[in-house]
Amino acid sequence: MAFPWWMEGIQFECKPDCGKCCDEPGGIVYLKPSDAERLALHHGLDVEEWLDRDCDRTIDGRFILKSDSVTDICIYLDENKKCTVYQARPSQCKSYPFWAENLRSDRSWNKTVTFCPGLQDEQAIVVDGNQIRVKVIEDQEAMKGFRKWSKD
Repeated sequence: MAFPWWMEGIQFECKPDCGKCCDEPGGIVYLKPSDAERLALHHGLDVEEWLDRDCDRTIDGRFILKSDSVTDICIYLDENKKCTVYQARPSQCKSYPFWAENLRSDRSWNKTVTFCPGLQDEQAIVVDGNQIRVKVIEDQEAMKGFRKWSKD
């Protein structure tokens, strides 16, 4: 069995004050139940309160992070392009740029490399294939999302 090309590792380092991945109008951040718990705790809210305040739903009922009503970008990106919930950010945000959709073809990956300055930095560290695999799985689990909050 052949390993995916990215198993050799990819040079990447998130650039301070970049925020490009969060500053994309129309972006969708799918949430896992653990994301909802972590973000609710971060804001000092019950999960239900946080879901009502900071989330929308897709057509099929999955919870997604709300976008700003004026700019249509992430509600947690401040005017300096900094994430205001970085330590509690959703799993899908943590896994970028190593999303399955970005890694699926040369065309998708080349588009991602062109978009993300952290992939163009020659000083960046090499993220090994096993770490990338974990991020791909996190992204895929987040994409499945959840439709009903349950404490169980």
